[in-house]
Amino acid sequence: MCVFCCANVVAQEQIAEQTVEPKISEPKPESVTPLSQDVEDLKQAALELNRDLLILEEELLFPANTQITVFLSLDVGEYFQLDAVKLSIDDKQLASHLYTPGQNSALSRGGIQRLYIGNLKNGEHEITAVFTGYGPDAREYKRATTTKVEKQDDAILLELRITDSTQKMQPEFDIKEWQL
Repeated sequence: MCVFCCANVVAQEQIAEQTVEPKISEPKPESVTPLSQDVEDLKQAALELNRDLLILEEELLFPANTQITVFLSLDVGEYFQLDAVKLSIDDKQLASHLYTPGQNSALSRGGIQRLYIGNLKNGEHEITAVFTGYGPDAREYKRATTTKVEKQDDAILLELRITDSTQKMQPEFDIKEWQL
């Protein structure tokens, strides 16, 4: 082989060694982490903003000086199985709810349901709750309880309570006003 050809082959080998094929590199974990962390931070900020907006909306729609909130709780065992409740204020039905066995179970274990939140003018108001359900031996119950409340400048918190009366061997229904 001639010297010229050998020099040409050596030159081609050197060029081949210098020519590097572009490699597609996989993203480094540290470059992905900041982006995913930014996404997580953005999600968290969106959740916090949503929570703040819901609180603000509730404060604007239901200011404390006109707000009334009604909750429902059960302390029953063998004398009553809640099926439905209807809430009326000043003879105007404002809320009703039908209960599933799962909801009944949650309420019986100490859960409290917010049944209604709304606005109420200052003055005296009549609150009526009608409860329907089943007692011992699948006997149907339909009971109502009524109370009068005096609305002032503060919010009103009412609890509709259903309790077992072991002395009377039947459920009792009442409305309790909570003081802030």
